[in-house]
Amino acid sequence: MAENNKCVQWAIELQAIAQIGLTYSKDIFDHERYQRIREISAEIMSEKSSLNLEVVKDLFCNETGFQTPKLDTRAAIIKEDKILLVRENNEKWSLPGGWVNVNESIKTNIIKEVKEESGYNASPLKIIAIQDRNKHNKPMYAYGVCKVFVLCDIDNSPFRNNIETSERKFFSINEIPELAEEKNTIKQIEICFSAYYDKTWTTLFD
Repeated sequence: MAENNKCVQWAIELQAIAQIGLTYSKDIFDHERYQRIREISAEIMSEKSSLNLEVVKDLFCNETGFQTPKLDTRAAIIKEDKILLVRENNEKWSLPGGWVNVNESIKTNIIKEVKEESGYNASPLKIIAIQDRNKHNKPMYAYGVCKVFVLCDIDNSPFRNNIETSERKFFSINEIPELAEEKNTIKQIEICFSAYYDKTWTTLFD
């Protein structure tokens, strides 16, 4: 497992180097070399994962420009010692949240995602943690992701039918259901509880 992770890390670094080279190099022959580096990185990723090579190329080699991490926001909403989770279409549960869209900030994206997935109108209060996803969640992704956990308050709006979630429910720390661990882990939920109870909480970051 450790060897696989190391190979994935090398593939990610090769992909980033190739993408930067393709963006800034003016030499046609260098472009060919950087393109081959990108192909090799995809082949390594495919070999060390269960993904088909074409799928890897689509997910891993589909960007241009300087490569930077993607942003994912997750809302921590706690009431009466229970935390809000939403049931996804695969029947697993997660904190409301998702990718930060173009023209959205961390704050506005949290408000949007909570509304879409749970129906609640959220009021973001403070940032709990900013984490490098590949250090905390499995499986490892072929690109960088910064996960931002935000403590929020909510109103009493009803659940809204949507294409991503089928239910919302509050859970105590001792009754957490099966999680979509690629999005949030029990450890991350424990951190959210800790931030809620600690009025002097200092933002954690990798």
